[in-house]
Amino acid sequence: MAAGALGLTLLGVALAVQFKASPPKIALAATPIPVALPTEPADWRGRIDYRSLDARLAAMTADHSMEGLAVAVVEDGRLSFVRGYGLTSAQDGEPVDAHTVFRWASLSKTVSGTLTARLAADGLLSLSDPLEVFHTSLRLPRDAQRGLTVEQLLSQRTGLPKNAYDDRLEDGQDPVAIRHALGEVPVACAPGVCHTYQNIAYDTITEVIGVRTGERYDQTVMRRLFAPLGMTGATIGSGGLIHARHWARPHREGRVLTLSEAYYRLPSAAGVNSTIVDLATWMQAQMGLRPDVLPAPVLDAVQRPRVATASPYGRLPIARELKHAGYGLGMRSFTYKGHRLIGHSGGVSGYRSTMMFDPATRTGIVMLWNSDAGLPFRFQAEFFDRAYGLPYTDWLDLKDTSASRVADARRLRLPATNEAG
Repeated sequence: MAAGALGLTLLGVALAVQFKASPPKIALAATPIPVALPTEPADWRGRIDYRSLDARLAAMTADHSMEGLAVAVVEDGRLSFVRGYGLTSAQDGEPVDAHTVFRWASLSKTVSGTLTARLAADGLLSLSDPLEVFHTSLRLPRDAQRGLTVEQLLSQRTGLPKNAYDDRLEDGQDPVAIRHALGEVPVACAPGVCHTYQNIAYDTITEVIGVRTGERYDQTVMRRLFAPLGMTGATIGSGGLIHARHWARPHREGRVLTLSEAYYRLPSAAGVNSTIVDLATWMQAQMGLRPDVLPAPVLDAVQRPRVATASPYGRLPIARELKHAGYGLGMRSFTYKGHRLIGHSGGVSGYRSTMMFDPATRTGIVMLWNSDAGLPFRFQAEFFDRAYGLPYTDWLDLKDTSASRVADARRLRLPATNEAG
């Protein structure tokens, strides 16, 4: 018994050290994104009125709940708009631009889900494999982990209560030991049935991938995804953020926060950092524009909903318009005014992120920002109204009182990284 506990502790220490280190130096392929990025009005092209879009984004960033923001738009598969707003820090910060690095938070789950689907397509594992064959650290009530499949893990169907034991992670406990302790948690539903959002349990996929590839999770991501896609500014781990030449500091209501590293210890759930251009490249790949790296069957496996969910974004107005919400392999899907959309969002202390796109028109928006503000989540609805030529709706409602704006942020300030509710 003592030897088992010691093994868990040593494994946890090894993993913690592994993912706090600077990212490995891996040769990256040349980026497919044009050298001349569409950062200026003369370079914005498409049906969307980008000058008007730019003005709205500038007005949104001027709200006191915001600090810095990076935005990119892909229209008809083409990178059509890239812009930075605000500052990297309220304390002598620099302007946010296309090269500023932010945290993805739970948007990182789209990477692990996609990587697993790609490994399955290559025959290294099966999505129907039970976790038992990988000898992971995850324990579920009544030993349900023995029958839980890789697919069920990545579609958040462990049966655990939402965000189980995230508070322990934030208190500094070892993720491996926490996963072992999850066997004592009362279940929310039978495993494999309902959707209950997880972080610590979800990160079990790093162990699965490590068993099959024989290398660290971050190495596999860089070698199999980021390098071939040319995502030269994308990294995994805190070192990739703080060692970047330009990185955005975390904020809350105008105050600079201490960088929290807790969720970096869950690399598959919340470990990615990048520039907005790299996130746009990732969205283009999810749109099917890089079949050499992500073939259509892989994207179908990732994006196809496996379980129905509640609408994301809690009580924000956009939540009422997102219908038929479902979860695939680390990826959400829903309909907005009759159009199918794909995406995911994320939030950790002082950072938020989002990606949302229409796979049929290959049009979408990505945003990264260094505050707890909820306004950019609202803005997604305004963006798609513009993209679909629908009547204007003031989704931002910038005339709202300060109290309302703070309430938005607090609704989305979760006890753990999440997709904003």
